Amino acid sequence: MERKHERLATPWAAGVAGVVFAILMAAAIVLMRIALPDGTGGGHVTVGAGQRSALRTALELLPFAGIAFLWFMGAVREHAGEGEDRFLSTVFLGSGLVFVATLFGAAAAAGTVLAESQQHPPFGRHFAYVLMTTYSMRMAAVFIITTSTIGRRLGVLPRPLIVLGYLAGLTLLVVGANVPWSELVFPAWALLLSLNILRGRRPARPQPVTPT
Repeated sequence: MERKHERLATPWAAGVAGVVFAILMAAAIVLMRIALPDGTGGGHVTVGAGQRSALRTALELLPFAGIAFLWFMGAVREHAGEGEDRFLSTVFLGSGLVFVATLFGAAAAAGTVLAESQQHPPFGRHFAYVLMTTYSMRMAAVFIITTSTIGRRLGVLPRPLIVLGYLAGLTLLVVGANVPWSELVFPAWALLLSLNILRGRRPARPQPVTPT
């Protein structure tokens, strides 16, 4: 009974981490979009005080979003069970880890914007924008498509969520940085998936002890 309770409680707690990731990631994306609208601009474009404040807040949120995402990955693997395909599992883990790496890389590049002045070219601004909207989101697309495929094959995800996952993955993969704010598709999908995990995996209630 003790081990069964652990298996039920762990994915529930990790599902909560998925919700936390979705909220933090969405907030960070909004703040970074406010601070770095297009990531480009000439050498005379500076970042205002309000944009710097938004960027600082986003940089403080991103590390916690990345940590929560790792727990979210664990929740998805636990939800899939022991029958997951090794090939898909490898792509799942690889895309998730590369996503976190590029996410932290974009955060580090965005941090250089705070040190930029009117005399320096906005290299960090453009690099952070491209890393976030192009590479990071395409890894997120691979992660979504792989997760949806695993859920379809094992029958652990409802059909509407699978279809929505494929649409979200294709949107990020094809559209990418061409449509502003499209990055919010990923945290929205993660939130729906986490809520599905939480609904199906609640912590077991302690059974009353029967006196002997």
